[in-house]
Amino acid sequence: MTPFSLPVSRRAFLRVSALAGGGLLVAGLFDSDDASAALTTERPDGATPAADDPRLGAYVSITPDGVVTIVAKNPEIGQGVKTMLPMLIAEELDVAWSQVRVEQAKLDPDKYPRQTAGGSTATPTNWLPMRQVGAAARAMLVGAAAQRWNVPAAECTTEEGVVRHRASNRSASYGELATAAASITPPELASVPLKDPKSFRIIGKWTRGVDNRAIVTGKPLFGIDVTRPNLHYATFVKSPVFGGTVASANLDAIKALPGVTHAFVVEGGTNLAGLLGGVAIVGTNWWLLQEAKKKLAVTWKEGATASQSSAGFASQAAERFKGTPERTLRADGHVAEALASASVTVEAEYFYPFIAHASLEPQNCTAEYANGKLEIWAPTQNPQSGRGLVASTLGLKAEDITVHITRSGGGFGRRLNNDYMVEAAWIAKEAGVPVKLLWTREEDFQHDFYRPGGFHKLRGAIDANGRITAWDNHFVSFGTGGNFAQAANIGAGEFPASYVPNFALGVSLLPLGVPTGFLRAPGSNGLAYVMQSFIDELAHAAKADPVEVRRQLLAQYQAPASTPGQQAPASPDAARLRAVVDLVAEKSGWANRGSLPKGTGMGVAFHFSHRGYFAEVAQVTVSRTGEVTVDKVWVAGDVGSQIINPSGAEQQVVGSVLDGIAQVLAQEITIEGGRAVQDEFRQFPLLRMRQAPPVEVHWHLSEHAPTGIGEPALPPVVPAVTNAIFAATGKRVRSLPLSKHDLSWS
Repeated sequence: MTPFSLPVSRRAFLRVSALAGGGLLVAGLFDSDDASAALTTERPDGATPAADDPRLGAYVSITPDGVVTIVAKNPEIGQGVKTMLPMLIAEELDVAWSQVRVEQAKLDPDKYPRQTAGGSTATPTNWLPMRQVGAAARAMLVGAAAQRWNVPAAECTTEEGVVRHRASNRSASYGELATAAASITPPELASVPLKDPKSFRIIGKWTRGVDNRAIVTGKPLFGIDVTRPNLHYATFVKSPVFGGTVASANLDAIKALPGVTHAFVVEGGTNLAGLLGGVAIVGTNWWLLQEAKKKLAVTWKEGATASQSSAGFASQAAERFKGTPERTLRADGHVAEALASASVTVEAEYFYPFIAHASLEPQNCTAEYANGKLEIWAPTQNPQSGRGLVASTLGLKAEDITVHITRSGGGFGRRLNNDYMVEAAWIAKEAGVPVKLLWTREEDFQHDFYRPGGFHKLRGAIDANGRITAWDNHFVSFGTGGNFAQAANIGAGEFPASYVPNFALGVSLLPLGVPTGFLRAPGSNGLAYVMQSFIDELAHAAKADPVEVRRQLLAQYQAPASTPGQQAPASPDAARLRAVVDLVAEKSGWANRGSLPKGTGMGVAFHFSHRGYFAEVAQVTVSRTGEVTVDKVWVAGDVGSQIINPSGAEQQVVGSVLDGIAQVLAQEITIEGGRAVQDEFRQFPLLRMRQAPPVEVHWHLSEHAPTGIGEPALPPVVPAVTNAIFAATGKRVRSLPLSKHDLSWS
C-alpha cells in the first residue's frame, strides 16, 4: 500500500472494454475537483466544471501478443512527462519497461483531466491517479488468472507482465489474460492496494526518454514537422507596436508575386493573447512568402502603446520610489521603528528586465478546415484553452475542433498562450486550404509574451547575531486598476514574509501595453534574485557568513497572522529549506571558500517555487577585465520522497541552471516606441557550450508526496551567481543582465 494519502473521490473507478481482435482497454474515471490544477479548470465553452463533473481517460491497452501501450496525456515540451507519466502506470501494472509502447494523446478533456504542461503540476496531480490505473489493471489481470486456475487471487503474484501461481507452478502472460480480464469487474481506484516503494522496479530508475531515438534520427515529432495533403504555408505580419492594427496594405501587389495564392487583412481584436490585426500571406513555398513579405507595405495604426519604453518605465519607477506604495500587501510588526533603532541597515534598489522565452522551435501551427470541422496540429502547452480560444474566435463548437498535440521544441511557458493557434485556424478557414503557419525567429522574439520586468526598493536591518530584524520592500510592477499584468504579481506570503518580525510589502503599478506571460518559474525567476541578493547584502553588512544568516533566518519562522475570515498567506516549510541549505553547503565545500584565489568567489541562494525546495551554490571567476566565468554550480533539491525518473530529473535541474545563467549573463528585451528592440539570438544570446559549467545535483528525500521539477531549480542560480560575483570582486550586482555592468577589478 502507498504511504501517501491524497484525496480521491469514491467516484474514481475504472472502465474497461475488450479490444477488437482481443485484448484489454483500460480507462480511468476521475473527478475534476483538483484545486491545484488552475491552468485546466476552464472547459472549452468557458464554463467552470462542477466539482462532481467526471472525466473519462483511456490509458492502457494490452494486446494478445503482450504489447502494452500506455497513453501519455500531457503535452511533451522537453520536460520528460511523456516518459514519466507512463512510468507511473507501468510500475503498478508490473510490466517490464521494455514491453511498453507510449503514445501521445490528442486533446480530449472528457478523457484526460488536467491535460496541460505548466506550473510543474504533472507530478503532484498524477502521482497517485496514474499509479491507481496501473494497479487496478494489474488486479484485473490477476483476477482473470485466478478464475482460469480456480485459485484465490491472493495466492497469485505478478512480475514483468506475467501472473504466477507459485503453489501450482502455473503462469500466464498479460497478453494471454488480456481478453478475459476485460470481463472482470473493475475495482474502485481508491481501494486498490499500491506497491510499497521499496519494491519499485521502474520508478526511481534511470530511464531514457521514449522519444530520444526518434529525435536524434530526425523523425517527425514536432509541430514544425507536420505535413498534410495540399499543404500551403502562411506568414502573418502583425504591427511591430503591440496591439497596432492595419490601416492599409498593398495586397494586390503581394497577390501577384511568385508562390503567393492568398493575401488578406485580418481585422483581429484587442486581446493581446488572442487574434490580433495583421496581414496574412498564403502560398505554396514558405521561402517565397518571406520574399513576398519584404515587399509588403503596411500603414499601421500604432495606438497608445507606441509611447511606452523601457527607459520610460525606469523613470516612472524612480518617481514612484519617492513616495509611498499605492497598496500595502502585508505589514507585520513595526518596520519603521525597527529600522530607526537598528545599528546595521542597508538600502538598495534592484531591477530585472523583460526577457523572452526564446524556444528553439519558433511558434507554429497547422490547421485544416473543411465542412464546418477544424483539425489542428500544434505544439501547445495548453491545448484545451487553445481550442476554446479558436472556437470563440471562429464561431465554432468546441466539439467540432480536433487538436493533435505535437511535441514542442521548448515551451518554458510561451506555449501556454495560443495566439499562433488561432492565427493558423483563422487563416486556414479564410483561405480554404490546409495551412502551416510558421513564425520567423524575428517574429518569435518581437511577438512574445515576455517575462515582465520589475523594480524593487528595499530597506533592511540585521543585528550583531546575524538576525534580520526588519524588511521593507516597495515593488513597482505593471498593471492597471489594482490588477497585476500577467505574471507581474507578487504574493503577500512571498519569502521572507513570516520569517522577519518587522516586514512590509507594498506595490505600485505602471500601465503596460506590452504582452507579458509566464516564463519558467514565473514570478520566482525575478523575485528570488532580489530577495536572495538583499539577504546577502545584509549578511555582508553584518560581517556574517551568508549561509549562517540564512540558517538564522529560517529559524525565525513565525506563523503568519491572518485576517478574520481569510486564509493566512502560505509560507515555505522552514525545515525543508534548512535541509537543502545544509546539504548544498556541505557538498560545495562552502566552509573552505576562504582558500579560493583572488577573483574567484562562491555565492549561495535558496528558493521555494512550484512546491520545490532548492538551494544552490555557484563558484564564479571574474577576470581583471571583468569577464565572468561560472566555474561550477552545486544544487540541492527536495521535491518529495521519490525521484520518479532520475535521468529526466537531473536533466531538468541542469537545464534550469544553465537557463538561469543565460538570463544572468546577457538576456534582456528592451522596449522602445511600444515595440521590442531585440529580434535575434545575437541580441538575446543563449548560453554557449564553452560557458556551460558542470552542475552537481543532490537530492534530499523527504516524507512528502513527489512534486514537479521543471521549474523550481531555476530561481536560486540567478542570485547565487551574482552573490558569487560580489564575493569575487566586491561589486554588488543590483540590475540584470551582467553584460551592462563593468565588473573589472584590480
